[in-house]
Amino acid sequence: MITYLLDDTDISPRVQTVLAQADALIERGHDVRIVTTADGPVTWRASRAAWELVDDLDPRGADVSSALRGRDVRAPHIILDDTFPWSDFLIVDDAMYRPRTPREHEPLRVLLDGPGVANGYGAAAHARWFHQAFELIRVSPWAPSREEPLDSVQEFHVALTTPEMTRLMHSCDLLIAPEPGLRSAEAMAAGVPVVSVEEENAVELGERLIEILGDEELRDRLRERGREAAEQWRAGRVVARLESFLRIP
Repeated sequence: MITYLLDDTDISPRVQTVLAQADALIERGHDVRIVTTADGPVTWRASRAAWELVDDLDPRGADVSSALRGRDVRAPHIILDDTFPWSDFLIVDDAMYRPRTPREHEPLRVLLDGPGVANGYGAAAHARWFHQAFELIRVSPWAPSREEPLDSVQEFHVALTTPEMTRLMHSCDLLIAPEPGLRSAEAMAAGVPVVSVEEENAVELGERLIEILGDEELRDRLRERGREAAEQWRAGRVVARLESFLRIP
């Protein structure tokens, strides 16, 4: 039995990864349960896992033990919590993958999401200072705060379900990814070039954005390389690595 401990079920890369891993493990015949202190199962993504609601996530506590009661104690018992290296086992849903990309928009649609969003806004402002024309599309789990420079955004999307996020990604031409993660992996799978740099530097990120905006052939090469790299995040491949990492048959 494989048990995930989740302190919340809000929209986030970690929760999305948990759900994708759970579904992939169930597909391969494993028994998976998600134990959470949240109000209940997620509504923004489908899930095949069994769910248990508890008051305390201590793996040694009575709440978690009660949630697991009735299972075959002879079966392997693995608990995955905050100490698990989630970023090493990202899964991109099959619906996000595209073998071909439709014609680009005019002007190009640039998606901004994920951590380091302030650097992303700075990069967009830098590119526009140098007369680059594009539409900036922002997506976030939450409504915009007062710090969000909404006058620089053409669209702001909040709390999208997984299918809605897939449609949005497929409607964009570039992704600004100030920090690598699940969203950049999804973009590569979708054939959307990713604008990123190694260090947190808005100006350098903006220079990279200018370079990619102005070079159609570069965008085509990034799409091709991205699709090749994204194959590592297919559910079947990831769960095979996960089984090996957890040493389960």
